[in-house]
Amino acid sequence: MRYDVVIVGGGPTGLACAIEAGKNGLSAVVLEKGCIVNSIYNYPNNMVFFTTPELLEIGDIPMSSAAAKPSRQEAMEYYRRVAQHYRLDIHQYEKVERVEREDEGFAITTTRRNGAAGHYRAGYVVLATGYYDLYNELGVPGENLPHVFHYYKEAHPFTASRVVVIGGKNSAVEAALDLYRHGAAVTLVHRRPELSKSIKYWVRPDIENRIKAGQIRALLDTEVVAITPESVRVRHHGDGREEELPADFVFALIGYHPDYDFLRAAGVEFDPETRRPKVDPATYESNVPGLYLGGVVVAGPFTGEVFIENGRFHGKVIADDILKRRARLDAAVAR
Repeated sequence: MRYDVVIVGGGPTGLACAIEAGKNGLSAVVLEKGCIVNSIYNYPNNMVFFTTPELLEIGDIPMSSAAAKPSRQEAMEYYRRVAQHYRLDIHQYEKVERVEREDEGFAITTTRRNGAAGHYRAGYVVLATGYYDLYNELGVPGENLPHVFHYYKEAHPFTASRVVVIGGKNSAVEAALDLYRHGAAVTLVHRRPELSKSIKYWVRPDIENRIKAGQIRALLDTEVVAITPESVRVRHHGDGREEELPADFVFALIGYHPDYDFLRAAGVEFDPETRRPKVDPATYESNVPGLYLGGVVVAGPFTGEVFIENGRFHGKVIADDILKRRARLDAAVAR
């Protein structure tokens, strides 16, 4: 199966890339290892976006929401509707295993839902794989025990339980608040002296008031040193004292990162100091000719620099550059 463009990743940026390719007469397929907008699907059930609906729009299709800020459910419905409107060719539950450079483009090998191998050829490839699939690890004993979670969906199963939440950004704070409101005894552990400045402005006073009232215990400037089946051992930076926190469940919500191994296997090089991928900032083409990065993966570990709000524009930039490259090749052949 040959396409002008193969897009790896069916999130908002991947969909935007496919839309722009189609608008410019390029045949494109989206290969997604999960469902469409898989990361949004895996967000907490009651999550509300930080931004307003118009900043999540792609393909010139308006997005509406019942409140000022859209919910996870509204976003999933919106992106599904946009994909249907543009009749995008999306192969769900098909994992890309290899992207290999050839003389006339790329060979892409996949594993489909039924276990069969898929094979594609493309003149160009866009890697819009996001970062939410791979969680950052604590690097401590016990973090892979069965009662330790790195993603949060909802609070109901943890009612009347002792829960330790690790982290100091939005995901950890919102999980701590939701768990508290559903009857869990919550302790929030964060290795820095203060909670992150990036916490949503309407969430910050809520968590600060719950901590001040003693409804959520917060251990700041404190690191986790081990997790056991019944507790979390922490060390307080101020005096070096260690403390054992009883815990029925643990949520280690300390962030996520791109799939560096997959990117390197495709030939993408990284700056040894910053770990940013080598990408032309004007076109998002990587060091591999014809291989583009779209969305948050262009920022490497600095995932807070690229969101749906700005990553959604990468598709047009990439499509424009592909058209220019094709025009140059056609002109060279004509000569």
